[in-house]
Amino acid sequence: ERVLALLDEAGVRATFFVLGWVGRHEPGAVRRIVEAGHEIASHSMGHMMIGRLSPEQFRADLLESKRLLEDLCGQEVIGYRAPTFSLTQRTCWALDVLAEAGFAYDSSVFPVRHDRYGVPQAPGGVHRAVGPGGGANLEIPPLTVRLLGSNEPACGGGYLRLLPVRWVGRALRSARRRGQAGMLYLHPWEFDPDQPRLPMGRLSRWRHHVRLDATEEKLRWLLQRFHFTSVRDMLPRLRAAELETFTYGQGVQPAPASDRAGPAGP
Repeated sequence: ERVLALLDEAGVRATFFVLGWVGRHEPGAVRRIVEAGHEIASHSMGHMMIGRLSPEQFRADLLESKRLLEDLCGQEVIGYRAPTFSLTQRTCWALDVLAEAGFAYDSSVFPVRHDRYGVPQAPGGVHRAVGPGGGANLEIPPLTVRLLGSNEPACGGGYLRLLPVRWVGRALRSARRRGQAGMLYLHPWEFDPDQPRLPMGRLSRWRHHVRLDATEEKLRWLLQRFHFTSVRDMLPRLRAAELETFTYGQGVQPAPASDRAGPAGP
């Protein structure tokens, strides 16, 4: 409710990547999101990282969440985000499954180096992602900035809580100058500094709880200065842009230099 109130205050529509588990146990929350004018996309059924599933298990999980969420929201679910950004070079077969299942876009690849996820050689902007079996998807990675030859996060979650909000603002302006969309992400629990403390390792505990009190203020600052919308509403502009193609496991085929900056903006 706090997230929905902030978005309503700013007149912004967003994409909510929802677990099928949440839809099953809290259907009213999903309907409330749809009634407020936001897009529902899939975040899997039960937040199982792709690497722990076989292709057959991933397909079943994906389709179960898609059907359940579509029944609840009354609209086609066309987007997907993997739990913990677990679509990597090792699990890039998932791109073929997503294409086969009819998804229009994916937002699972984080083009950074990280101990749990990441494809550091992937493009930092929206691109056409091709899986090892030839399945193609529109890939919308979280916002990064190019610094000293590598992509650095500037996108949301713990990064937004830790980094100066003006750093994120500069990254959004840079993306806009290059004709790119800037994807930010946040979790509803990041707006609740009084949430219960669950048992977890020291690093996970720090990642989870650091600067929770800063989330709402930083998001409000960004909403006042930039135009945001849902992926569904942005999709026609993204599709119309000349995008580079990245074949996972092989490399990148640049778009023509004169056309690389498409019409999309944050």
